[in-house]
Amino acid sequence: MNRQLLGIWDRISIYLPMILMGLLALGSWWLVRSTPGFTQASRALSLRHEPDYFMRNFSIKTFDAKGRMKNEIFGAQARHFPDTDTVEIERVRLRLVSEQGGIITAAADRALTNGDGSEVQLIGNANVVREARTDASGRQIPASELRGEFFRAYTNSERVKTDRPVLLLRGNDQFSADGMDFDNVERVLSLHGRVRGELQANPSRQSQ
Repeated sequence: MNRQLLGIWDRISIYLPMILMGLLALGSWWLVRSTPGFTQASRALSLRHEPDYFMRNFSIKTFDAKGRMKNEIFGAQARHFPDTDTVEIERVRLRLVSEQGGIITAAADRALTNGDGSEVQLIGNANVVREARTDASGRQIPASELRGEFFRAYTNSERVKTDRPVLLLRGNDQFSADGMDFDNVERVLSLHGRVRGELQANPSRQSQ
């Protein structure tokens, strides 16, 4: 990559931690398991791959200590499988509101998460969007988006991986690759395979 491309990529990667938060917020599904009778019913059933608990057209919200909504998960249907201790969510959508008021949305055809929420998969038409906003200095920050058919997030190690084609966009700029590995702890992003970048020229960038 040339110097200009690296500069733009640095600006895109700044927002990946927030994109990661959007994926990891799906792990809050475990709140559903506090529903009375859920655990007892699960133990009573034999371990076959059949759902022992499901919800249809549901919404789960979590709030901070001041009563402000932190995130909300929508789904057409959620099913828990006791033999694998996994939850599948069909047509999942997520909305995350940061402390600064920034909004992140995520969607996929299906989400799959394990029993303790330490691993979350987004499967089919997956996308995570950080909406455009204005920062404290009044500067306009363009929208950022992550698109792909499959993402796997590890909540304990704070990593997001995919071995499928991925597209990252920020404003009119975009990067694509055959795979991605993002480590939020080390703040290291690796793109694999054929990596391409397309930058749209504008006067402010040319003057940098």
